[in-house]
Amino acid sequence: SPDLVHWTFAGAAYTKPDGHYGTGSFWAPEVKYYNGKFYLTYSAYNPANRKLLSSLAVSDRPEGPYKDLYAPWFDFGYSAIDCHLFVDRDKAHTPYLFFSRNTSIPGFASGENYVVQLTPDLSGFVGRPQMISQASQEWEMVDWAHCRGNEGPFVFYRKGRYYMTYSANSYESPFYGIGCATADSPLGPWTKYDRNPLLQNPGELVGVGHSALFRDKAGNLKIVFHAHKSKGAIHPREMYITDVRFRPVEGGCRMEIDPGYSPALIAE
Repeated sequence: SPDLVHWTFAGAAYTKPDGHYGTGSFWAPEVKYYNGKFYLTYSAYNPANRKLLSSLAVSDRPEGPYKDLYAPWFDFGYSAIDCHLFVDRDKAHTPYLFFSRNTSIPGFASGENYVVQLTPDLSGFVGRPQMISQASQEWEMVDWAHCRGNEGPFVFYRKGRYYMTYSANSYESPFYGIGCATADSPLGPWTKYDRNPLLQNPGELVGVGHSALFRDKAGNLKIVFHAHKSKGAIHPREMYITDVRFRPVEGGCRMEIDPGYSPALIAE
């Protein structure tokens, strides 16, 4: 797209090869540029152990085609989805993996966000993953008996602080929304914003979640997220892009996300 409004289909970024472990649920692809290559993270269902496992693919171009580097990438004994590769701004450009531990049984689902440091070649881990967020705030408890979820982490750095956007509640719920937490280090501890959610039921949209941030060609900060097709239908979900900006307020600064409806605020 030349303007983030008009889009041209560029073909399949990734096609499942023969013999792949995944039989379905190819979820949450995300691309990160690192050390001269483009890396695609995704998850897929493995019927052998009935888990969702994450994989890493690589390409010389952002649009692909991507070829598996590690498939599956890791297996900690539980389902892991929504991988996000974050590269720190330290001298070593240390890579970190953020992901969501997923538990789903008939009638109940839960999720927690985890982080672990990666080796420089992305082949392994430094230490063990540690949990950094789980459902804990009132807005995340709208269907507590059936869903207790934090998922879809995305991290960015600004002026000495690390910001993590994440999603809470079931993606099927109209109350699926986006929250934010901050930390002084990628490994945390992470503190949720006390005025969460950052974005939930904005205007005519429902089921907003799994956000990611990027800068456009002019350097403006943008956020992309998905929402339900309508208030009466979840699928096919639609994607939205809107502005993110920081503005001064008494005692500091707030980040404002404007979805074209009513803006939500988060303290810096």
